[in-house]
Amino acid sequence: MSIPANDLYEQIIRILGSSDIETAAFEARILIEDIGGVSMTDLRLDKSITISCEITENIVGCARRRAAGEPLGRILGYRDFWKDRFHLSKDTLEPRPDTETLIESVLKSFGGHPPETILDLGTGSGCILLSLLREFPKAKGIGIDLSIGACQTASLNMKHLGFSNRCTILNGSWCEPLEKWAKFDLIVSNPPYIPSKNIPNLQKEVRNHDPIFALDGGEDGLTPYKNLLPNLKNHLAVGGRIFFEIGVHQSEDVMRLAKDSCATLIRITKDLGGIPRVVEISYGDK
Repeated sequence: MSIPANDLYEQIIRILGSSDIETAAFEARILIEDIGGVSMTDLRLDKSITISCEITENIVGCARRRAAGEPLGRILGYRDFWKDRFHLSKDTLEPRPDTETLIESVLKSFGGHPPETILDLGTGSGCILLSLLREFPKAKGIGIDLSIGACQTASLNMKHLGFSNRCTILNGSWCEPLEKWAKFDLIVSNPPYIPSKNIPNLQKEVRNHDPIFALDGGEDGLTPYKNLLPNLKNHLAVGGRIFFEIGVHQSEDVMRLAKDSCATLIRITKDLGGIPRVVEISYGDK
């Protein structure tokens, strides 16, 4: 037995709409396409398409989870970022569009002289590092994360996307797993930067489902930058660049910390919402 796919689509929109999810129609489409295996194009062309009761039950269950506040990416187990699809786990952040600003900033800076070596600190799902390896096909990279679970997820994405011969995932705290003489043309990081006191005020989709250790940046949200900036110059090749994602209202503080570490500010890039989102620095040159 099965039910009309169009009827199911409308039902899912109602379930999501009951929780005031603004993108209810879009998310309903994703659930129908990904779980039901029916594209909206086919659905518009053929009103007779049906979906089995078993799959319908699965889709409805997922819609109810979403209406209860669970992010769609967590329900599906993946999130699209830049040009690829990345598996998620309980140990990784769900990649967000704001972070693509970092990729764009790197491409702008390295457009004429691609980096040969890339280091990603706090790699999580590996979305930043692997997206950069996609853009720089001759580069090799290392991703480091304190969470073993995140390292496993990043390794899964690395293998799935075919970058095993160009990428290494290491478990450890920031630069600790690196050899003292290891240097990189490009260092990137999207560290935890939410002040501890602000964690309870985050959206429930974030607060209840993203790993807290990947969000909490300490009392002022700046602890990772304070730890990283004095040490990164030891791992940056001559002419290299460092790119940090930063939080709201943090640009001046991170600029001050960079200056205190004798770094040179290259530029600050705003995201699509006009918020300063990425800080680019170097050591010794502009």
